[in-house]
Amino acid sequence: MRFIKFGAMCIGILLATLTAVNAALVTRLGGQAIYDTDLNVTWLADSNLAASNSFGVAGINPAAGGYAAGSMTWFTAQDWLSAMNTSDGGAGYLGFSDWRLPATVQPDASCSIQAPSGASYGYNCKGSEMGHLFYVEENGVANGSGLFSNVQGTYWSDTWSINPQYAWHFDGFQNTDSKDNSYYVRVARSGDIAAVPVPAALWLFGSGLLGLVSMARGSRQRVG
Repeated sequence: MRFIKFGAMCIGILLATLTAVNAALVTRLGGQAIYDTDLNVTWLADSNLAASNSFGVAGINPAAGGYAAGSMTWFTAQDWLSAMNTSDGGAGYLGFSDWRLPATVQPDASCSIQAPSGASYGYNCKGSEMGHLFYVEENGVANGSGLFSNVQGTYWSDTWSINPQYAWHFDGFQNTDSKDNSYYVRVARSGDIAAVPVPAALWLFGSGLLGLVSMARGSRQRVG
């Protein structure tokens, strides 16, 4: 009987581990990055890296009027990301050279406002990367997951508006604004950055547990 209980305990541990891995937000690089398994997108955990690392780019605003340092125009954001992706001798920040601004899907049927022009804006926009993170993964609460740091108010998107002088931004409300205005930069990249596929490691872990259970049962039968 105790071997059956041991086996049940092992299976319980395995299932609990699988549940954690299948969660939509998974930490990477010791917590420096967060992988969204739903969208296959990796976020930097530091949601205002520009406040502490300019990568030599001018035009990043200092703290002022109660606002944190790190905001910048859309154009400066592009320059900053380019410098970020060529840092560390060309290897890029944390070893990756394809960091970018988040994308905004247009049109997006989930948005609260659908304009005659075909633009989708307003609240509850879950189709965009930032909207999905905010409304789906974090239940409409800034840093509701507790996995991010230095979360700010409004962030630039990489996606232009119908007017190319404007780009999308997000702060819970999705809208457009002139690229010359200053907002914060939340960094993303497409895909995962895990060095070893976690499901394979879990398979080995589970196989080992089941092997131990089998050995224990065999030993019990021989002794009896």
